[in-house]
Amino acid sequence: MIKTPTDDNIVNITGQYVDIYHKVIYPAEISVRNGRIAAITPLKSAPTRFILPGFIDAHIHIESSLLVPSEFARLAVLHGTVATVSDPHEIANVCGMEGVNYMIENGNSVNFKFYFGAPSCVPATTFETAGATIGVSEIAKLMSDKRIHYLAEMMNWPGVIYRDETITQKIEWAKKAGKPIDGHAPGLTGDRAKAYIQAGMSTDHECFTYEEAAYKIQLGMKIAIREGSAAKNFDALINLMDKYPESLMFCSDDKHPDSLLEGHINQLVARAIKLGKNVFDVLQAACINPVNHYGLEVGTLRKGDPADFIVVEDLKEFSVQSTYINGLVVSNLHDTLIPSVKTETINQFAVGPIQEASLRVNDEGKAVRVIVAEEGQLVTKQDWATLSPSGGNLISDTTQDVLKLAVVNRYKKAPPAVAFIKNFGLKRGAIASSVAHDSHNIVVVGANDRSMTEAVNAIISQKGGLSLCDGENCKILPLPVAGLMTTEDAFITAARYTELDRLAKERLGCTLASPYMTLSFMALLVIPDLKLSDKGLFDGNSFNFVPLYNDLI
Repeated sequence: MIKTPTDDNIVNITGQYVDIYHKVIYPAEISVRNGRIAAITPLKSAPTRFILPGFIDAHIHIESSLLVPSEFARLAVLHGTVATVSDPHEIANVCGMEGVNYMIENGNSVNFKFYFGAPSCVPATTFETAGATIGVSEIAKLMSDKRIHYLAEMMNWPGVIYRDETITQKIEWAKKAGKPIDGHAPGLTGDRAKAYIQAGMSTDHECFTYEEAAYKIQLGMKIAIREGSAAKNFDALINLMDKYPESLMFCSDDKHPDSLLEGHINQLVARAIKLGKNVFDVLQAACINPVNHYGLEVGTLRKGDPADFIVVEDLKEFSVQSTYINGLVVSNLHDTLIPSVKTETINQFAVGPIQEASLRVNDEGKAVRVIVAEEGQLVTKQDWATLSPSGGNLISDTTQDVLKLAVVNRYKKAPPAVAFIKNFGLKRGAIASSVAHDSHNIVVVGANDRSMTEAVNAIISQKGGLSLCDGENCKILPLPVAGLMTTEDAFITAARYTELDRLAKERLGCTLASPYMTLSFMALLVIPDLKLSDKGLFDGNSFNFVPLYNDLI
């Protein structure tokens, strides 16, 4: 359980106090009593270390770290993160309300500040098979729950604009509860963006151009600059800091364990400073704006605040010496002080092994539609390719870098949906994942049907995981919690994930920076242009299924 500060919880630390509100830095002693800031006393001199509020990830799906919340916290505090604004959307799509409660209860088992929202789109669309539904009655219940702090990303922007009855009712419950509503509208501008924002959407983390983000800020939105393991929008958006620091936050959205081990929000702060951005503006976005927007009980290093703060070596690299939450040290000198806790698992997996023949695509003598994966982006493009069949079956063509992609329904027996994709670069074997946004069916890409079948069946045998098959051997990282997370030690999990990532590149030839993270988004229908659900190819612009073959030929 979370340690509760007592009368003997006394901390006095000296250093250079970073006062973000008044934009000054001066020598001071920070006094902590009973988990709160008791005094900030100016000194004539103090050590050159810097004391500042802890960092906050303003939008993240903890599940994408492959770690349960208690293990995620053990890594995050190493980098000065003291709180997250967390959407349990992924586990909710698998396990529903049970999944939401699992995340809250597990997060409460450690001294870290998780602020969970109510998943607004479960299932995310009607064009895929999910494991659960969170309807209006469930949202009403969640909005009355003090453990739920906001209505999470409303991805169904058409439903908002055209006042779908169910969507409207969910929004109204959030408004009645006085809780913020997160948006999710990549590329949306003009009158449609105005209507979307006027309906109550207060943030967006999906902007991928400066112009789009600036437009939404001018309409009253807060923009979370996202830099995750796959989606990277920092470079496109960071210059917003020059004009709109009060409207910005930082987030990772989805971050795999290997990159979380290397850094978190501290990396974005350091990058912004290196680009010449004002240090107080950057820290306002990283430490203050999320607290104000979401009404978080997170301290910002003022007298009377909860004692949530960090000590860094300098204001350039932001290498964290120690992290305090509720006045208790949770990391020190690059060692986490949050212990692992024993936790249960929940899951929903009801599919047996597939046969290689189920991945067959009959040749019709026509060009096929191809998903084009984009490095560092969730958005895709679409292209066309002509493939040579083998025994009447269209197969992957590594010379064109056009590979077969399939999504296998994990909730019930059904034929796999099969399509083609480029830019993965695989020369042999296959990789597969039961982390496949948003419904988390099994997604697999490969250079041949046999390896793809083996990779899928390896995951089915473990009821979830990430797998890699090279034609001779298969390796798997099991994910027993909803097929999304593991309860194992965070550092061990990061090492095992890093090994899979390395093998995907070195042994199979993948050219992407984050193969598994990119693969997990190829079933994310709400992000244009072209994606694949367990029901078929889907155009995210028109919000309709599209045929595999070019009917004009």
